[in-house]
Amino acid sequence: MGAADVVPGVSGGTIAFITGIYDTLLESIRRVNPSIFSLWRKDGFSAVWRHANGTFLCSLLAGILTAILTLAKAVSYALTEHPIVIWSFFFGLIVASALHMIKQVERWSVGEILLAVGGAVFAYGITVASPISMDFNMLTVFIAGSIAICAMILPGISGSFILLLLGMYAPVLDAVKSFNLPILMLFALGCLVGILSFSHVLSWLLRNYRSLTIAFLTGLLIGALGKVWPWKEVVSFRVNSAGEQVPLVEKVLTPGAFEAVTQQPAQLVLPLP
Repeated sequence: MGAADVVPGVSGGTIAFITGIYDTLLESIRRVNPSIFSLWRKDGFSAVWRHANGTFLCSLLAGILTAILTLAKAVSYALTEHPIVIWSFFFGLIVASALHMIKQVERWSVGEILLAVGGAVFAYGITVASPISMDFNMLTVFIAGSIAICAMILPGISGSFILLLLGMYAPVLDAVKSFNLPILMLFALGCLVGILSFSHVLSWLLRNYRSLTIAFLTGLLIGALGKVWPWKEVVSFRVNSAGEQVPLVEKVLTPGAFEAVTQQPAQLVLPLP
């Protein structure tokens, strides 16, 4: 999940679903609620730890942080030097994930098909949307945190890309670099409120309307394929933390059109396997 979160446009939630821990993750997060305080007073910390599946959450968080710290530079280098190969890998990963999720749908009725199509349209709309500019204040920092963290646990939608679309990626990154504690705490509070609230909703949907919910999540994955398509033309750029111009909005091209527009080889032999 940490390795996936390093790549803009790839969601850690996709990896969670592939590895079979998605339901456990949502349920563990859902159990972190005010009721744990009464449980703590009654039965102690060990009961709270078992109730919230603390070992699982801490192990997962440790793995995510380890991957981000160790793989961030390598993934960034690979995306710069071998973009077609790396994007092809993630494209294949998401296709395999979507096929896996399709098999999880108990039956494909009209409702499931409509939700899958709706999810695909919604996700694709996000990937091609133009960034907006939100005013940087306490309220928007909180809202950005709550929305971005929800996207991170949805298959197919990247939380960092959502921050880019909201125009909050650079301000939040600046706050991290300058260690602006009030902004970071407010952003973290938004993340906490967002993930605790959304995990309850998503967990409830999976328990009560599992087939319909997975159909919608499958649509999200399919709709997000445009973001990781290997052959793209950069329409607009953003400046990253190092002061470098990196792609922000991109246009999907066929391999032939990619060669004509960029004057670079499509490298079809390497991506296909």
